[in-house]
Amino acid sequence: MQAAANAGGRRLRPHAKTHKSPVIARMQIARGAIGICCAKLGEAEIFADAGITDIRLPYPLNPVNADRVFALGERIALSFIVDDPAVAQEWSDLAAARGRTLDVLIKVDVGFHRCGIDPQAPSAGGVVRSIASMPGLRFRGLLSHAGHGYGAASEKGLESIAIEEARTLRDLAAASGVACDEISVGATPTARFSAKQDGITELRPGNYAYFDRTQVGHGAASWDDCALTVLARVVSRPARDRVILDSGSKTLTNDGARGFVPTPGFGVALRDLSIAEPDPSLLIEQLSEEHAKVRVLEGETRLRTGDMVRVIPNHSCVVSNLVDAVWVVEGENVVERLPVAARGRIT
Repeated sequence: MQAAANAGGRRLRPHAKTHKSPVIARMQIARGAIGICCAKLGEAEIFADAGITDIRLPYPLNPVNADRVFALGERIALSFIVDDPAVAQEWSDLAAARGRTLDVLIKVDVGFHRCGIDPQAPSAGGVVRSIASMPGLRFRGLLSHAGHGYGAASEKGLESIAIEEARTLRDLAAASGVACDEISVGATPTARFSAKQDGITELRPGNYAYFDRTQVGHGAASWDDCALTVLARVVSRPARDRVILDSGSKTLTNDGARGFVPTPGFGVALRDLSIAEPDPSLLIEQLSEEHAKVRVLEGETRLRTGDMVRVIPNHSCVVSNLVDAVWVVEGENVVERLPVAARGRIT
């Protein structure tokens, strides 16, 4: 990912919500990333404590958190998004009253329809101008997340979303008449296309650090690229066509996978512990809190009670938030234990 960003002349700012590990963040920065993103203020505080000095929150912060924001801003280069002029005005008033300046970007809704101003609204350019002129705020530019890319039905569809995202941001910047030093986009499925789009200055993918079944389904990774796997144990063989693993929803989560073709089940069981090759005879069809029910689709499975199974999860980011540590391995040998330092930081 760093090589792709470099080739396109873009800055890479990985989203650390995938791994939640200052150790991995430092690895990314050592390879050329300019800083990181965090999902929540609590995550950013953990990474700042660990020595990460440039953190962006592509998340709308409420002014109720002002004391924490200003305290963090004294320690690191901090930036965050706004998408509501009234909230931006509150931050402006607070910053002006304290004699401080806050770095902000305006979040733009490029089609995911979650957060962000509507770039097609007649008032969009005026909103950008208004926020950019507020005292106490240093306007850095525009930011978006093409989350709807996860619903793309083909490689071409993903590329079209990346192209349209970049065009939308360029057009809004031009319509506002305000200098936008940064045009920031972030999503792993579209990143390989976004890196080639004119006007984009920053890429913010997160999932690429681990990848998962969903990214394989979108052509962003191969099975062998998936670094995060869950090591599960067979705890029961109650029927010839049923295997029970000890990795339930508290481990694999209930997140479904998405991709260009149907992706049933809650993760992919691999053929053995050393090779990233799915076992097509096994379907993880149901999760309860502590159990994963695996249906044997064909023949007689080799698995017996006590055996270990590697599972590539549907969504690695949420798996990270469910465990205290990840184990770095080479083959079947443990190399290092990495604490998931920022897990559970939801505020």
